[in-house]
Amino acid sequence: MKLRKMVGLALVSVMALSLSACGGSAPKATTAAEKTESQASEAAKTESKAETTEASKGGIAKEDLKVGFIYVGDENEGYTAAHYKGAMEMKKALGLSDDQIIIKWNVPEDETCKDAAMDLADQGCNIIFANSFGHESYMLEAAKEYPDVQFCHATGYQAATSGLSNMHNYFTNVYESRYVSGVVAGLKLNKMVEDGKVNKDAVKVGYVGAYPYAEVISGYTSFFLGVRSVCPEATMEVKYTNSWASFDLEKEAADALISDGCVLISQHADTTGAPTACEAAGVPVVGYNISMIATAPKTALTSASIDWGPYVTYAVQSVIDGKTIDTDWCQGYKEGANSITELNKDAVAPGTEEKVKEVEDAIKAGTLHVFDTSAFTVGGKKLETYKKDGSDVEYIKDGYFHESEHGSAPAFDILIDGITTIDK
Repeated sequence: MKLRKMVGLALVSVMALSLSACGGSAPKATTAAEKTESQASEAAKTESKAETTEASKGGIAKEDLKVGFIYVGDENEGYTAAHYKGAMEMKKALGLSDDQIIIKWNVPEDETCKDAAMDLADQGCNIIFANSFGHESYMLEAAKEYPDVQFCHATGYQAATSGLSNMHNYFTNVYESRYVSGVVAGLKLNKMVEDGKVNKDAVKVGYVGAYPYAEVISGYTSFFLGVRSVCPEATMEVKYTNSWASFDLEKEAADALISDGCVLISQHADTTGAPTACEAAGVPVVGYNISMIATAPKTALTSASIDWGPYVTYAVQSVIDGKTIDTDWCQGYKEGANSITELNKDAVAPGTEEKVKEVEDAIKAGTLHVFDTSAFTVGGKKLETYKKDGSDVEYIKDGYFHESEHGSAPAFDILIDGITTIDK
């Protein structure tokens, strides 16, 4: 729009100069040009006013902004540490000051969350984020009481059906980075077989899961599919802790899986408990959220990771601009929202870096679909159709399960062949 204004004014100026050089016709032509320029100027003023009104509609001056965060853990817990990192990326990208960021640490999944959200709103926060699944119902309650404040909840699914224009859900395609981390694990398993450390018919992976929710099931399934893409003989056993973050329970679960014959461990749990057990036992491990190399320098391979910065920056910028925040937001590798942490070159198999790049490039290009239905079976059969909760939404199209496309929260909750679970 601005380009068109500049071109229009430039043409008017050229006409005026050209006609001024044409002798007796100049006075009349100049008057016409001046009239045209005046009209263009008025149009520009009108358009500028409209643009200013649109930009300021519901927006807020950046210096007046306050952003609140509700975290289930603190900086010492990997999941929350990743969220905090994203918040700091947003702060830097938008040039906010320390006093514009208010954080509530270690907020449990109960009424405390609602109290925290309301307190942040009372302190003047224009947008509030919460990062744990069990926070959602309390965020919804707070959103009803503060309609002028935007509420954003990670991992949830109720925003679309809440009827609230100020309630939003967000997540990332973390199943992509879990798949890639599974490829890293599968290559390590192949090397262990090649070196005679593991029998080919005993390649069993252990997985420490938090809860039997779709988020966790989607995660361990995508990891397993990554493993199997390079190590097809692998099987996997999942043990739940029924806690998002418990060092002791995660360590105990990892120890139990190792005792049960698992030769490599991964996790969807938020502490260093499993890597600690693996380092002591000399068992390779793939972590979550943050690099586990400091905890397990000899055995940590990599970690599936999320970068929350792109979303938090987008949502806060939307508030500044007075723009609507997506009800459901979910992006992945292509947009920089997912990755794996650095490879431990002292632990990964040769050729891992090259293979990782190949797989990541394919995911970004859309030529590799994590939940390709030709890559797994359920009860010995290929899955041809899948609908959930009486819905007419078909998740399987074009040969793959369309994860996180009908909502930001993971939806894959199917137990596929090759995976067994204990302690639901």
